[in-house]
Amino acid sequence: MGFLISVSSAFASPPNIVFILADDMGYGDPAYAGGKIPTPHLDRLAKEGMQFSDAHTSSAVCTPTRYGILTGRYNWRSPMKKGVLNGFSSPLIPESRQTVAAMLKDAGYQTTVIGKWHLGLEWAKLDKAGSGKGPGWNVDYAKRAEKGPVALGFSEDFLFPASLDMPPYVYLRNDVPVGIPTVTKAFKQPNRPGPATADFEAENVLTDLAREAREFIGREAAKKNKSFFLYMPLTSPHTPLVPTEKWRGKSGMGDYADFMMETDWVVGEVLAELDAQGVAGETLVIFTSDNGCSPMADIPDLAKKGHKVNGPLRGHKADIFEGGHRVPFLVRWPGTVKPGSDCAATVCTTDLFATAAEIVGKELPADAAEDSFSMLPLLKGEDGFSRPYTIHHSINGSFAIRQGKWKLSLCPGSGGWSDPKPGKATQGMYPVQLYDLEADLAETNNLAEKQPEMVKNMADLLAKAIREGRSNPGPKQDNEGWPNTISKPVLDLLPQLNP
Repeated sequence: MGFLISVSSAFASPPNIVFILADDMGYGDPAYAGGKIPTPHLDRLAKEGMQFSDAHTSSAVCTPTRYGILTGRYNWRSPMKKGVLNGFSSPLIPESRQTVAAMLKDAGYQTTVIGKWHLGLEWAKLDKAGSGKGPGWNVDYAKRAEKGPVALGFSEDFLFPASLDMPPYVYLRNDVPVGIPTVTKAFKQPNRPGPATADFEAENVLTDLAREAREFIGREAAKKNKSFFLYMPLTSPHTPLVPTEKWRGKSGMGDYADFMMETDWVVGEVLAELDAQGVAGETLVIFTSDNGCSPMADIPDLAKKGHKVNGPLRGHKADIFEGGHRVPFLVRWPGTVKPGSDCAATVCTTDLFATAAEIVGKELPADAAEDSFSMLPLLKGEDGFSRPYTIHHSINGSFAIRQGKWKLSLCPGSGGWSDPKPGKATQGMYPVQLYDLEADLAETNNLAEKQPEMVKNMADLLAKAIREGRSNPGPKQDNEGWPNTISKPVLDLLPQLNP
């Protein structure tokens, strides 16, 4: 038995939904947010839609955030308690779990994913492995990869398996490789060699994704009385930083900034096709990023040039600090979202599921979207949005919980890649951090020792969320194992977080 979000669709004709997810784009990267890199198409979205200043991913790294977007469930409830997958990892989302794509497909939508998957695939294996550098030469690329998007509610797909710096370097269409890798390739830093089709070049990927998105929109827009859902997880500006010749040197600020400009161009291509097909007015467009900017962008060098990739936030990708998971978030929906508007509400990328469900009038099953809250009231400029708290997660599994202005981080340092890093660098530090983000957005003044009651209350909230298997209303659900990533010093201080 589920619980009803909306008795019927709030709209006579449900909108098309386009969800564009950048890879490693920082909170301060777009020009509209104060960045020095030209991003005219993102700026257009901000001008024509709503800009969220307190939007978060469920994790500070990519795979878990993608899990949260598609399932409406915090990633640490899954078997993945920390880290990320690679291009040959087993599927993270079981076919038994409903996704936002499956829900929309059931509502009559044509659903597709075009871009980076990074949620695991079940590859067929060869009896005898081929030869070449790197992993993946034992895969039978002539066969369909099972338990991918088509098994999870997508009508169709055009995929790159994982991050653009991870093999195999091959596209899949409808979960079937488009060619058989015969050569070894690797692309710039971090230079991970592996199987590739002879014609695959990393610098062509954004152009290919833009083409595929335009073709999909053009084809589906021609079908009257049928809506579409385009989930478009880009491979950029994540490494390898490979802008095409057209964009190389364009920014005058290095490869990362050039790649940012090309990423913005892809957004422009999608908007242009919506305009060309006359469906922009009936399409909800959401743009965000999967986590904060990566240090691979050479953050100090960009800062010297006046560009702060994560704005005023502390930390970056992988961290529990705000720079790890507070991200750009734009929504355009003509006739519903007020142009040029701002929203300061705390939202999370897991909220896509409940928002889409309310738009189309679908009931959420009890065992789906357990951490998703509908943003529809915010988009309509109305009261009624209720997200009681938000839970964050770092690459090593460190937790934080946010309620109102308060944020409790259950580790002494970053929990990720910035200083102080987990380990020796944090020895002797107080085990948790409490920040008043209204007064201290940069997270410089740890109030945990001065506010023990606030620390306890917020830890109680987190313990309740873990034990109940959900954070939105509904019957108790099971997690797939207790998230055993909380350190002993934290458990000694806050025993309610013990299993």
